Amino acid sequence: MNLPPCVTLSHQIPSCPILRIDHPAATGRICLMGGHVLEWTPAAANHPVLYISPEAFFEEGKPIRGGIPVCWPWFGPRPGLPSHGFVRTLLWTLTEVTDTGESVRCRLELTSDSTTLELWPHPFQVELTVEMGRALDVSIRMENPGAAPVELTGALHTYLCTGAIEQTRVIGLDGVSYTDTIDGDQRKTQSGAIDFDREVDRIYYSAASVRVEDLAWNRVLHIAKTNSDTTVVWNPWIEKSKRLNDLPDDAYHGFLCIEAANAGSDIVKLGPGGEHILGTRIEIL
Repeated sequence: MNLPPCVTLSHQIPSCPILRIDHPAATGRICLMGGHVLEWTPAAANHPVLYISPEAFFEEGKPIRGGIPVCWPWFGPRPGLPSHGFVRTLLWTLTEVTDTGESVRCRLELTSDSTTLELWPHPFQVELTVEMGRALDVSIRMENPGAAPVELTGALHTYLCTGAIEQTRVIGLDGVSYTDTIDGDQRKTQSGAIDFDREVDRIYYSAASVRVEDLAWNRVLHIAKTNSDTTVVWNPWIEKSKRLNDLPDDAYHGFLCIEAANAGSDIVKLGPGGEHILGTRIEIL
């Protein structure tokens, strides 16, 4: 494939080929293992937008901590199966890289095979589109080429950099019902902004956009999404950061996750020939 001059493909880590984008509008990286967006920084930004752990594994078969992992065809744990599905550790096929002038658009594809059918007995075709420019647009289009209907969940598990989590809040979910997975999956209702002074792991039942107000860096991120009726908000706080071996002990200070999701009761049902597109868009306001 002929790549635009602003894009290079590195095989420095053979199992994790990485696309590097150096465009006037933005810089970024995408790992073909997992279809994983690692980095996106628009030209006007003073700080990175996506967080990537300095202790992340870049090894075949291991998920990468940070960026935007693709969780599919299920979200969360399943006994005896990979947490958050299996596509985030598979090698995707790069099918398109285009410099539009305003951005760089990349497409990657993944199709079921004998290995995936052992984990999830359904044929599938998925396409990931990543467009990096002044904004970051990421979407996953899933198709059911089989003869039977399927049910699935998933998420674009976005890690966002923040100057200081204690000075960060999420706006836009006031009055929304959510499941608090830290507190025994209790159903609660959000009151006001989401502040962070402890571990947060919640599934909000809302299709709305949100804002991340970062007082330490004096910036606001706008997070929009499509075909998603659930938003996951997560920060591991102190003790869980210490338990995760691919995350520094104090990393919780510098990121939070805002995930466009089909999770909880937001289950996608695809009949034969059906398709669904889950997307997220990030901008600095």
